[in-house]
Amino acid sequence: MPTTPSTSSQQELIRFLEDRFACAQACTECARACALRASLVDPGGSDEQELARRKGIMCAEVCDATCRVLSEQNSQDEAGIRVQLEWCRTECLESAQLFDRHPGAEETAEACRACARACTDFIATLS
Repeated sequence: MPTTPSTSSQQELIRFLEDRFACAQACTECARACALRASLVDPGGSDEQELARRKGIMCAEVCDATCRVLSEQNSQDEAGIRVQLEWCRTECLESAQLFDRHPGAEETAEACRACARACTDFIATLS
């Protein structure tokens, strides 16, 4: 006879799924902001501008990959998901620090920080 999950385990599952969705959504928003920011930077500009452009591209790619991992059912074990989330969080924080030094990149920096927070929150739900 199948057992009914307890209310506590149902609430944990709901929180897990909500945090997973929030993290994937933040990754998507961050990837979009970083890709847009990278497209606005002149590739022939200063070394600092080129670094910002490359960092924006890298952050967008990492966020996109993280979103794909989060959207796939059972594609990786929890350890693999944790590594991906930690990589994404690190990349986002580094990008935010770099974008903070560029006038007009405030929204991109904030999207990066929001994504890093979402990754941190989701990591906390993993056992």
